Amino acid sequence: MATTTQPVPSSQEQSAASSRRLFQIREFGVLLALIVLIVAMSILSPSFLTELNVFNVLRGMSTIGIMSIGITMVIVTGGIDLSIGSILAAASVMTARLIFTEVTTPFMALLLGLAFGGFLGLINGLVITKLKVNPFITTLGMLTVARGLTYLLASGLQGTVASNVPMRDEGVSFLGNGYVLQDSFLQRGIPFPVILMLVLVVIFILFLRYTVLGRQIYAVGSNEVAARLSGVPTDRVKLFVYTLTGTLSALAGIMTAGLLRTAATNAGQGVELDVIAAVVIGGASLSGGEGSILGAIIGAAIMAVVRNAFVLLQFPSYAQSITIGVVIVAAVAVDRWRRRNR
Repeated sequence: MATTTQPVPSSQEQSAASSRRLFQIREFGVLLALIVLIVAMSILSPSFLTELNVFNVLRGMSTIGIMSIGITMVIVTGGIDLSIGSILAAASVMTARLIFTEVTTPFMALLLGLAFGGFLGLINGLVITKLKVNPFITTLGMLTVARGLTYLLASGLQGTVASNVPMRDEGVSFLGNGYVLQDSFLQRGIPFPVILMLVLVVIFILFLRYTVLGRQIYAVGSNEVAARLSGVPTDRVKLFVYTLTGTLSALAGIMTAGLLRTAATNAGQGVELDVIAAVVIGGASLSGGEGSILGAIIGAAIMAVVRNAFVLLQFPSYAQSITIGVVIVAAVAVDRWRRRNR
């Protein structure tokens, strides 16, 4: 019986195939855009790549990056969460209030603040899964409720003008304003929020890739009916991602309060747009089933570099808002185009 041999691809064909596979990786295009942006800014502003500015950019994106971990999972399941900014503020004010009034120890206040954020996220999940309310409407309502709770925690039941609450514990404040490796090879050291963000990113990348629950999150977003028929507890998966998102938002709020040494009642206003934009820029599909934490972090870095660029280049603030809006719409349009042309 005659046998046929397959032609061996030439080195040029192998190189071209490798290049095509590389460009098909979702995160590669976003990373390439980030690199181009960094190179352009290093040319336009000599102070961009200084140690102080680089760490300022990284510190600025740390809270966005941490919240984008949870929002990535929410969007992958086909949901959305507009309440993260208000949960951020409510949890930070609660933590600062507990420390300020010395009701409990600072460490317990930190745990209670994180638990409060997780509880608000859990309520989102329960309304969505049990009452079958649309995630957009549910989290839009929680945005208002959590902001009201923020004012209540800051001013009390008497309803006086809400004020900021000072963050009086150095240990809790370290989460937002601490440095490590000071007086070493770096002049000021590495901001602790950056390290915390990177640790959480690694943990949850591994979680999504190697755990059953991580795979179930993608299954729910890809086809919820098929996932349910396959035995995936879809409601529990959604409860998990919304609770986790609330907890991470609370952590971001406590970090912000630590950095500013005060828990502001207006903290987190509009931050949900930045986080969702970072996740979408990073390749997540608003239709669900697609997205990665690595892509979201790269997207958060792009957002942080763009905001820093407007400051360094002294562009007006309205131009920054317009640009961010255009970037969000463009990212969603690219996602729609990519899905239609598969």
